[in-house]
Amino acid sequence: MRTIKTAAVLGAGTMGAGIAALLAGAGIKTHLLDIVPKELTPEEKAKGLTLQDPVVRNRIVNAGLQRALKASPALFYDPNDAQLITVGNTEDNLDRLSEADWIVEAVFERLDVKQETFAKIEKFRKKDSIVSSNTSGIALKAILAKASPELKKHALITHFFNPVRYMKLLEIIPGEETDPAILKFMMDFAERRLGKGVVLAKDTPNFICNRIGIFGISYLFKAMQEGDYKVEEIDAIFGPALGRPKSAVFRTVDLVGLDVMADVIKNIYTSLPNDPMREIYRLPGFIEKMLSSGLLGRKTGKGFYQEKTVNGKREFWVFDYKTLDYRRQEKFEYSSLIKAGQQSSVGEKIKAVVYSDDRAGHIAWEVLSETLLYTARLIPEISDNIYAIDNAMKWGFNWDLGPFETWDAIGVRESVERMKREGKKIPKLVDDLLARGESFYQKRESKKFYFDLFARDYRELPQPMGVLVLSDLKEDKKRVIAENAGASLVDLGDGVACLEFHTYMNTVDADVITMLSTALEEVRTRDFVGLVIGNEGQNFCVGANIGLVLGAVQSGAWEQLDQMVKAFQDANMAIKYFEKPVVVAPFNMTLGGGAEIVLHSPRVRAHGELYIGQVEFGVGVIPAAGGCKELWARQLENLPEDANIDLFPFLQRVFELIGLAKVATSAKEARRFGFLRREDRITMNRDRLIADAKRDVLAMAMMGYEPPRPRRLKVTGRTGYAALQVAIKNFQWGKRITDHEALMAQKLARVLTGGDVEIGTEVSEQHLLDLEREAFLSLCGTQKTQERIQHMLATGRPLRN
Repeated sequence: MRTIKTAAVLGAGTMGAGIAALLAGAGIKTHLLDIVPKELTPEEKAKGLTLQDPVVRNRIVNAGLQRALKASPALFYDPNDAQLITVGNTEDNLDRLSEADWIVEAVFERLDVKQETFAKIEKFRKKDSIVSSNTSGIALKAILAKASPELKKHALITHFFNPVRYMKLLEIIPGEETDPAILKFMMDFAERRLGKGVVLAKDTPNFICNRIGIFGISYLFKAMQEGDYKVEEIDAIFGPALGRPKSAVFRTVDLVGLDVMADVIKNIYTSLPNDPMREIYRLPGFIEKMLSSGLLGRKTGKGFYQEKTVNGKREFWVFDYKTLDYRRQEKFEYSSLIKAGQQSSVGEKIKAVVYSDDRAGHIAWEVLSETLLYTARLIPEISDNIYAIDNAMKWGFNWDLGPFETWDAIGVRESVERMKREGKKIPKLVDDLLARGESFYQKRESKKFYFDLFARDYRELPQPMGVLVLSDLKEDKKRVIAENAGASLVDLGDGVACLEFHTYMNTVDADVITMLSTALEEVRTRDFVGLVIGNEGQNFCVGANIGLVLGAVQSGAWEQLDQMVKAFQDANMAIKYFEKPVVVAPFNMTLGGGAEIVLHSPRVRAHGELYIGQVEFGVGVIPAAGGCKELWARQLENLPEDANIDLFPFLQRVFELIGLAKVATSAKEARRFGFLRREDRITMNRDRLIADAKRDVLAMAMMGYEPPRPRRLKVTGRTGYAALQVAIKNFQWGKRITDHEALMAQKLARVLTGGDVEIGTEVSEQHLLDLEREAFLSLCGTQKTQERIQHMLATGRPLRN
């Protein structure tokens, strides 16, 4: 049975090092190789080194690995993953390719360089190993022109997007002679093991994502100049209002690099001599001048935007493509954008803009309509189906809706009638669709269908095996066991239920707390074997609804607030000691109360991208739903109960974790912080998270699950508190924390040390919970904490006061 235990990556640049980091994060031993330097640096000469010294010969590859280790945001899930990477060079260490089950070429984007690299790979690879190129647009057929039939059988393109860890899309492009079994294996491996959204593309210039995305940008250049729009004006229009990222167009180009984008545009222009829209891909004169002046974006400090300090304040100036200089930004407000902001769905936002008769609506319609028409004409050239194209644009360019989903949102028939009035030629695919229906996608009961080009009819949308979609399951009303405004309990099948939050940002409020208790009762009394707590929101849970907390404080409803906090504590304790398996499935931001739910779960199935932490200090309080208690309990879990061990280092660790509001930046780091246990599992592909958590519940039930037994917790008491008090005072005297932060720290110290007791005293969990609640309420009563909460609600950022 084919497997990948060892990989090799040739090229330690941005992409190569990023791919190596991803592979190491997936537990795969990886060889990272790059070329040998041709000359010494001044530093190497000063040390008396020669070109034959190993440190010199591996200088380029080591520099690439170090850049990956220092990258922000982090490319490694855990810096320790780098231990799985062995560096080398392409002159001394090509023999290591014989160990690799998969070899990835990620060298300079030039055909002759790639052909030369593949020739070297062929000499050293072991039989049956898979070889892929990470090219962003060069044809596989050209790369393999001189390759043997055996290599062609095992070769394909695996086009990752930058940054490799965070971009979901992986385009896989087989050649004419690629073994279908290898293609199937790689698509499954990349989706399951690497967590990627895999799209099958054809061996055409720049494949799917860049072909369509770059067309849209190139056409926008044309429309912007013809309509005399400004750079910041375009970014105001082509952002969230049109279902695009906040970085919109030009801020995104600055992040990617203007030179990188220009290379893609040039490749498309050169490779498509017969494309009717070829001239759209010709670089405008102002872009050429920016390139020659080194205005490439963030990497050079100047691009379409430049950060400046004016009168001691930071400002972002914008590039004026007419004067070729920077100026202050102007603000633009259009009725269409205001109307879009009032809509609840992405589709309605887009529709509000493109059908508006204002300046924003005009250019939005012009660019979007041309992009939709161009995309439809590319089927079947770049892909045989619409859903692959939609997924590519959502996963690679971070669009909220793909082109055909967007077309459905604005109304296919309505938009086509307008296009015809404007004299635009409608592709046959669209005419065929309108002869059969009104949209590219349909939903019938709980199933989704797409319009198939070849059948000229609707076909069921394929779903990967092992994926559960809660929104689809809920189409069958019989599966919704219980629900309120804050959460729903859904039957996942096979005796497993799932509690799904659906408040704003999945915050915890009274409805969610009620449903936590309801879910456990339903699972207890019905024929369920266990419970999953998970959802399909943007984040698992960003914590308690602090707006409700502030409202209770300002209205003097202290008893109600105390009861709500106590109810949350009780719900978490019920999760911890429930008689049937409970698995929490956190992902992305899991903060404050969300982290406390995770901490109390007997088992966690986390997504690799997990940003978890007790961040309550940011709003002037401490964790009060068991977070302090549970993080302390985690420190004691692996200590012998009768051992005479100094507990202060463990106390200090938890104190810093909460006091500094540390947030783990991956599931692996969360394990090091203590939010996850060793036995908790990590899923790389978020689409599989709910299904994997369900399997965990079933496995725990099958093994005869027994809940943990309550234990008393040893605390450091007055002695520990005194030690922390010294540290707090030193920080306060050194002006490193404010007086209010010192008060918060003292409250936290009192909870973690167990209150007014002797060192070594064993206290109950309820004792610590009571201390948490008392400290939380007392801090809520202070003006400084209320100011912090108000500031967070108003700005989304913490206030230090």
